[in-house]
Amino acid sequence: MTATTGRTEPHAASAAAEPTGSGQQRRQPLALALLVSAQFLVMLDTSIVNVALPSIQSELGFGPAQLTWVVNAYVLAFAGLLLLSGRASDLFGRRRLFTTGAGLFTLGTLLAALAAGPVMLIGGRVVQGIGAAALSPAAMSLLLATFPAAQRARAMGAWGAASTLGGATGVVTGGLLAGNLGWRAVFLVTVPVSVAAILLARRVLAADSVTGRRSLDWVGAALATGAVITLVHGAVDAVDHAWTSPRVLGLFGTSVVLGAAFVTLERRAVDPIVPLEVFVSRMARRGVALALFGGATRGSTFVLVALYLQQVLAMPPEQAGIAMVPTSLTGFAVSLAVLPRALKAFGPLRTLVLGLVLLASGQMWLAYAPQDFGYALEVLPGLLLVATGVALSFTPSTMVVAASMPASHTGLASGLASASMQVGGALGTAAFIVIGASAAPTTGALDGPGFTAAFTAGAVVALATAALGWRTLGSGRTGARHGEGDL
Repeated sequence: MTATTGRTEPHAASAAAEPTGSGQQRRQPLALALLVSAQFLVMLDTSIVNVALPSIQSELGFGPAQLTWVVNAYVLAFAGLLLLSGRASDLFGRRRLFTTGAGLFTLGTLLAALAAGPVMLIGGRVVQGIGAAALSPAAMSLLLATFPAAQRARAMGAWGAASTLGGATGVVTGGLLAGNLGWRAVFLVTVPVSVAAILLARRVLAADSVTGRRSLDWVGAALATGAVITLVHGAVDAVDHAWTSPRVLGLFGTSVVLGAAFVTLERRAVDPIVPLEVFVSRMARRGVALALFGGATRGSTFVLVALYLQQVLAMPPEQAGIAMVPTSLTGFAVSLAVLPRALKAFGPLRTLVLGLVLLASGQMWLAYAPQDFGYALEVLPGLLLVATGVALSFTPSTMVVAASMPASHTGLASGLASASMQVGGALGTAAFIVIGASAAPTTGALDGPGFTAAFTAGAVVALATAALGWRTLGSGRTGARHGEGDL
């Protein structure tokens, strides 16, 4: 095995892969559109099904517990395979994995849309999650390799806009489609985009430059995937079961055992799925921590807001979806107009810190805004701050991790960052809902004081993560002098 150190030649591999011919440069806008569309698709599918769940339950005969797997099957497959897919894109080719992911996503979507019963639908969601796990890190690594440093800020702004818009509009889009065309339309609407990705990939994306035969550490991949899936599964179950229940503790314990076995195996593997030498770099360790804790506070906020609108303000689901539209528009605008300028002016790490502070401000507004003032004053200002904070901190999280690792490991960096954010989102959502429910011990339900406690906890985590990022700035300057990338 060739040793990999924490030292990085800044974007060396990216520069080698950057388009050089005029024809390739003309294809850059189309390549960017293709890559960000794939990311939009991945993020959209994390939430678009939620509003359609009652219709699915009624038509296919899902039980209450079984119904949750329509969402969880996708989330677990997606989160569990991000790390494996990121490394596979480095070893076997980013365009190849992108195309494979788009094909699997299309297959899973069609299976779900044509499902005649619960098993087929859940199976389709698993295949969708596997495809999404291949698409997202491959698309990010292709974007980093396609656009040189001078163009990367605008490209990352477009990526952030697609991510924010996809995640935030899923509920609205799902509600409109399910209400007017039926729940199967929620799945079928994504098919044209995934099919276009398959057809256009070979025409607009740079060819893979992988040389030599490489093997994937399949045992390590299985251990890593199992550790992530059981950890996320435990966090998801913790929403409905006590953290101390045998079910949740068993899942967390299994995750710890699998994680320890994974680290032990990777130390001896000839071609490990995660070369542990990359974590010699303090920036790599802190970058993953920033992605994990930032994901915890970002991923949980929109879930809490959706619950708050319905359980405290008593909005019906359709009205609650419309009430979330300003977050979509704000996140989209900030990602396109503000994020590229912030990245150029401040760099990814300072932009990340700024975003987390704004996110915490929005959470505090939602926690302590005067009651009985209605949506416009009680909720909307907090939503706008939250949307701005998410837009400014989401994409820079991946950039910070990528800058701390060798450019030949951009797929791994993207997979690590995405997996950390997904795991963080699951853990954060479970933890903050439990904190909120604990504020009402007699009923165990989220109410006004419960949401205050949950949003406050989210703000504390956001500020603590921002403080970690601020402390990392000094390390980033030192690392940059030693070739660890531009932060």
